[in-house]
Amino acid sequence: MTAPAAPTATSSPRYAGHPGSPDLLRSVFRRHAAGVAVITAETGGRPAGFTATSLNSVSADPPLLSFTIGTGSSSWPAVRDSDHLGVHILGEHQRELAGLFARTGADRFAAATGWSAGPHGVPVLDGVLAWLVCRVVARVPAGEHRVIIAEAVAGDPAGEGRPLLYHQGRFNALRD
Repeated sequence: MTAPAAPTATSSPRYAGHPGSPDLLRSVFRRHAAGVAVITAETGGRPAGFTATSLNSVSADPPLLSFTIGTGSSSWPAVRDSDHLGVHILGEHQRELAGLFARTGADRFAAATGWSAGPHGVPVLDGVLAWLVCRVVARVPAGEHRVIIAEAVAGDPAGEGRPLLYHQGRFNALRD
């Protein structure tokens, strides 16, 4: 008795796809809903920060996370030079804050932004769903970006509300 033949893949116009490109990657990831975080740092006595949708849990033990940042970002020098960073999970009530930290040239820490110096002098934002202060353990080159890997050293998960999402180029609320 012989085993049945293994299925084989056949080429089909339906699965021909598009050639890999930056536009293809952006188009595919517009369909991927992601949580919204703000990453903060302090350098030279000045706070810096940016909106990130690339936040990922890496390991529970040790407690590691990762995110990416472009080396052309105005926040890159602060992230590059800081030993500790803040990671803030935004709630759906914080669309304006997400937009502020995503906007180039904006005064992100103006009087309207509630924050205080947290552990290791890291700026901690008010009213977020959760926050962590993390020690940077690696900055890995990835094209024009860096993948930052950091270990959580302090934080608070007790904020109230529902998460803010980023989908199709817009900040959105979670629907039931």
